[in-house]
Amino acid sequence: MKLNLKRPLAFFDIESTGTNVGSDRIVELSVIKLNPDQAEEVKTWRINPGMPIPLESSLVHGIYDEHIKDEPAFETLAASVAEFIGDADLAGYNSNKFDIPLLMEEFLRADVQFDLENRFFVDVQNIFHQMEQRTLKAAYQFYCNKQIVNAHSAEADTRATMEVLLAQIEKYEGADWEDKSGKVSKPVVNDVEGLHKFTNLSRPLDFAGRMVYNEKGEEVFNFGKHKGKKIEEVFNIEPSYYSWMMQGDFPLYTKRKLEEIYTRWNAKRTAERMSRPAQPKPVEAAKPADQPKADNTNKAEQPGAFQPKPAQNQPKKEFHKPDNRNNNHQQQNRPFKKQDDTPARPVDDDMLSMLKDKFKKG
Repeated sequence: MKLNLKRPLAFFDIESTGTNVGSDRIVELSVIKLNPDQAEEVKTWRINPGMPIPLESSLVHGIYDEHIKDEPAFETLAASVAEFIGDADLAGYNSNKFDIPLLMEEFLRADVQFDLENRFFVDVQNIFHQMEQRTLKAAYQFYCNKQIVNAHSAEADTRATMEVLLAQIEKYEGADWEDKSGKVSKPVVNDVEGLHKFTNLSRPLDFAGRMVYNEKGEEVFNFGKHKGKKIEEVFNIEPSYYSWMMQGDFPLYTKRKLEEIYTRWNAKRTAERMSRPAQPKPVEAAKPADQPKADNTNKAEQPGAFQPKPAQNQPKKEFHKPDNRNNNHQQQNRPFKKQDDTPARPVDDDMLSMLKDKFKKG
């Protein structure tokens, strides 16, 4: 089978630091450009994302920080990547939701023009999902070769689900399955514990997937700025993150599991503080021998000390405010003068002459 092409079709896949298109970065990009003459051009780039690769992502694609520490940043490669793809249409698996948006984010950060207008996008996953529907009805038809009677009624759907599981166990008994790391196993077994492990590969802690178990069985955050970090370690460096989540728009079950972890972490922290040896109290320095000792004698018993008199049987004194209304005006701004008891002199000619000279107009 050959594809009928009028222009090149670039199949590409991205390995990244995570699944958040807005904040995660590319660590590996591979492009197979199929030309109209069926000739292939293949290029693969390893890229330094400029940020640590979370362990959970490294376990999926096998690329660790030491593998890309000496690789160029995407900003350095962006122009050559755009030139290699050229005007080709784009194809990938889940590429419409992840690979193309993430690639465009990187081009925009690098300020490299890569026009999506007039291109075609082929998402192979969408063909798979739409031709092989993932509904209970489709599963019942595929595994049991039956049609659900009274579909979407609770009992009918429940019975169909039970029959599908029995058919799956029978169909896949002994079948090999390969995980993302290449490990092959036979996971579909007639055992509930085994089926539990196979149907919870993401190992969610809270079902919503905000918190998960890593490969070591440790509880880690699966979103945001602390993605991939152990939850208790985040509490150590940023205890307020707990309050932020408890007050945020998170599912109640997520909050319940978070509270359990916080309570356990807080109890351990309290136990560590209690186990620390008590700090000895500082010893007060001895006072010099010639310094007089403090007198602890009751001061109330010392002579001359103030002792309040009892208020009982004491006559109440009446206080009358003096009436200075008539004297205020006369005494206001008057300078102080010592009173002279010498008798006044009789007026004589000398006194009259002195007064006349004093008030004589010039």
